Amino acid sequence: MKIFITGVAGFLGSNVANHMIKLGHTIVGVDNLCGGFLDNVNSKVEFYKQDCIDIERMKEYSKGCDVVFHAACTAHEGVSVFSPYFITQNTFQITMSVLSAAIQNNVKKFVFCSSMARYGYQEVLPYTEDMVCNPQDPYAIAKYASELVIQRITSLNNMKYVIAVPHNIYGPGQNYRDPYRNVASIMINRMLQGKAPIVYGDGTQTRCFSYIDDVVEAFEKILLRDDLDGEVINVGPDKEFISINELVSILNNILGTNYETIYMPGRPMEVHKAYCSSDKMRRLLGISSKVQIHEGLEKLVDFIKTRGAKEFIYDNIPLEINTQITPKTWTRRIV
Repeated sequence: MKIFITGVAGFLGSNVANHMIKLGHTIVGVDNLCGGFLDNVNSKVEFYKQDCIDIERMKEYSKGCDVVFHAACTAHEGVSVFSPYFITQNTFQITMSVLSAAIQNNVKKFVFCSSMARYGYQEVLPYTEDMVCNPQDPYAIAKYASELVIQRITSLNNMKYVIAVPHNIYGPGQNYRDPYRNVASIMINRMLQGKAPIVYGDGTQTRCFSYIDDVVEAFEKILLRDDLDGEVINVGPDKEFISINELVSILNNILGTNYETIYMPGRPMEVHKAYCSSDKMRRLLGISSKVQIHEGLEKLVDFIKTRGAKEFIYDNIPLEINTQITPKTWTRRIV
């Protein structure tokens, strides 16, 4: 198969590309390198440095492809409250560009990488795919709006689609210089610099973390199988819910440190408890997540140690709104 991957220089896109190349598939990929890195791109990828907002280039590059895997996104949920224009353009509008180009090129299937943020506040946990979504912030709203358009217009154009919902992906190769997202890698990078981890709110927020290899295994099946048309599938584990305070404790244990947490005011619109059911993934894809959180975090720590702790990069994302509620960790660049 010939697969078009957006965000191919990013963490997820590059890992999926590597895996599909090993299986013998041809990959065409684009990335604007806002959050990805050129050295992530497999030499066998037909790569174009390009922003997905350019629909003419998307038409050109996706021509002749069998499947589109749309992973490109400025996936910064917390930042979207303070940079709604930038984040939604790089979430919703680029999806419309890639989707329209794919339809014009008669691509057979469109695989969309959504986000657990789509669920928002729910009275019952864990999140299941049949829930009515209640997105809270601009990023989550843009992701869910993208899903709705995909669902509506693919059926008019004889295109299959699958919406995959991974959550909190982590592992070796992750961009650990991003000060806005990927809580585990932010903490590890700080702790390796001799700095205490920063937690927003009281640290009792509950999450589930998805190791990259487990996520890639799921996407292999989603990309290659023809019997999943129209499905929304949570991708990731549902057995190890941990609080952010527990995450700090695990990292202290792995690193052999005893840092006291620095607590900052909670971020606006953050959902306190958020984790998904993987029952549908197990039923439809026949797989379960294999890597447990402690093992996965050890591998992430080893990766960052090997690369070396580094200063965080702030300039890739503009903060459009700077008010009293904008986190001072961002406005003062103190992460």
